[in-house]
Amino acid sequence: MQAAASPLHPSLALTLVFAAALVLGLALKFWLASRQVRHVASHRATVPAAFADVMPLAAHQKAADYTIAKVRFGLLQTAVGAAVLLGWTLLGGLDALNQALLAWLGGGMAQQLVLIAGFVLIGGLIELPVSLYQTFVLEQRFGFNKMTPRLWLVDIVKSTLLGALFGLPIAALILWLMGAAGPMWWLWAWGVWMGFNLLLLLIYPTFIAPLFNKFQPLEDETLKARVLALMQRCGFSAKGLFVMDGSRRSAHANAYFTGFGAAKRVVFFDTLLAKLSPGEVDAVLAHELGHFKHKHILKRIVSLFALSLLGFALLGWLAQQPWFYTGLGVAPSLQLLVPTLGAAEAGSNNALALLLFVLVTPVFSFFIAPLLSVFSRKHEFEADAYAKAQTNGQDLARALLKLYEDNASTLTPDPLYVAFYYSHPPASQRLARLSTT
Repeated sequence: MQAAASPLHPSLALTLVFAAALVLGLALKFWLASRQVRHVASHRATVPAAFADVMPLAAHQKAADYTIAKVRFGLLQTAVGAAVLLGWTLLGGLDALNQALLAWLGGGMAQQLVLIAGFVLIGGLIELPVSLYQTFVLEQRFGFNKMTPRLWLVDIVKSTLLGALFGLPIAALILWLMGAAGPMWWLWAWGVWMGFNLLLLLIYPTFIAPLFNKFQPLEDETLKARVLALMQRCGFSAKGLFVMDGSRRSAHANAYFTGFGAAKRVVFFDTLLAKLSPGEVDAVLAHELGHFKHKHILKRIVSLFALSLLGFALLGWLAQQPWFYTGLGVAPSLQLLVPTLGAAEAGSNNALALLLFVLVTPVFSFFIAPLLSVFSRKHEFEADAYAKAQTNGQDLARALLKLYEDNASTLTPDPLYVAFYYSHPPASQRLARLSTT
């Protein structure tokens, strides 16, 4: 009689599932990218009929070339990211860093914080060549980059210091909760994380954003009167109207709301005001107001709360499973996972658990991206409809066309690529809806 096959060890099972998900995700990303490149290239020679009278062929071809260049560069980023992920996990990089720091610092909170800081710094150093190429080669080639090397470096230094200022205390608090708050530590940690995110929404407009850009009150009195009248008509108030020196870094144009509650601000890129008429600025602003009117921002915050709660609950369980560590190339302190064995001399697993969770979660969450994209595109359609009801729909259509042209956004994306990745509907769909009565 043939013996039944023994089940896979949980550690090996996780290794196989993780590797399979990584390979499948990579294959899907490369397939979608190849579809996008072929589709955009095949439509490069001719402006789509719906845009033939409003989009110059040269602008259409620039958008096609820019899109293809970005997708190809994205493939390189994807390949490098997968290699780095394997290096940290199955090839033992995170374990080696942890063991080296344990030998140097011993166990305790200091070692855990240095582990997290070291992980972030090494990851940042690996990303530097990518950022350099993207800014000073890719964006430069298509005329979008306005940054100097000095400004690029200053931004990195500021971001690093801010990350340490805010990130290390939050990391220390979560690590402390993991060790001191008992089996339900993850619920307390989730509350801390959500409170921290809400605090950032409050302080970002007035304390963080001005460290990177200059914000001047909107001085155009005619435009200011139009904007205030629109906001009053829509029942919306903000702390101020500001113009941001976006042209200091990029030729891309945008407008956005920032902040939360009483700290909300309306921010226009100076590049946007230079390219749009007052009526078109009204329409773009009305679109953003539509997101608030339909409570899209609140829905996204609630969704973030729910997903984060599930994530912390899952982490709370995984952190106690030895196979979670060994299956991803890390040797945990088993004494801490099995309290009856006594106190561990090698240190805590908490920082390891956090880092492994951060590394591995995107591999699996990638497969639900299309679902999230569907909801995002639905929200954009609703905001467009609101803008059309509050302003002139043709103004919004003209503004969108200008923004698509100035930002070199392709008019002919691959439908499957759109379904998977696009948070905003393509131009053809948005303009078609705006043209209907």
